[in-house]
Amino acid sequence: MSTLAAGVGGSIHLFTNLLQAGFLSGIGAIIFFFLLISTPDDNGKGMMKRVGYLLGFATLTGVGMGPLLEHVILVNPSIIITAFIATSVVFVSFSICAIFSERGKWLYLGGTLFTLLNSLMLMSLANILFGSTLLWNIQIYLGLFAMCGFVLYDTQAIIEKRRMGSKDFVAHSLDLFVDFIGVFKRLLIILTQKEQDQKKKKGNN
Repeated sequence: MSTLAAGVGGSIHLFTNLLQAGFLSGIGAIIFFFLLISTPDDNGKGMMKRVGYLLGFATLTGVGMGPLLEHVILVNPSIIITAFIATSVVFVSFSICAIFSERGKWLYLGGTLFTLLNSLMLMSLANILFGSTLLWNIQIYLGLFAMCGFVLYDTQAIIEKRRMGSKDFVAHSLDLFVDFIGVFKRLLIILTQKEQDQKKKKGNN
């Protein structure tokens, strides 16, 4: 449902004038995110409200990806389908790996992954000043590696939470949705860059 909502959000940006990616959509996504994590599950009593917050966050996340999708469509629209299929394959493969691995095997990745995520944020801030293409590429590929790691980590974390009695599938869905979008976005960027490089080489030849 979250992925479909994100798709609807992206379509709203691309094909309508109802809502465009920008400051308001970004703030809206943040508001829905904090409403979701601050609203207790309360044994399922607040489920419908929290599902609404989740879908609101997912939709506005999709709207926020609109400019990237516009750029990809200009380069080669088929990249979106390729990236989505590749993301699905990566997501399912890593999830199955986490499910059938030894109990808690991937939970040790948590500290490393969060440290890597913080480092990527610092690199992103630093690159605002330097504008380095090399640093940008490092961010993208390391970010893809980190998000794949989070699929392993979050899947096993969700399994452990369920074993301890947690039935908060909305919060669990949020974790996996963020992982999916993280992988998808970075694959879009990588595939688009490769397509542009190939076109430049053909143009030079």
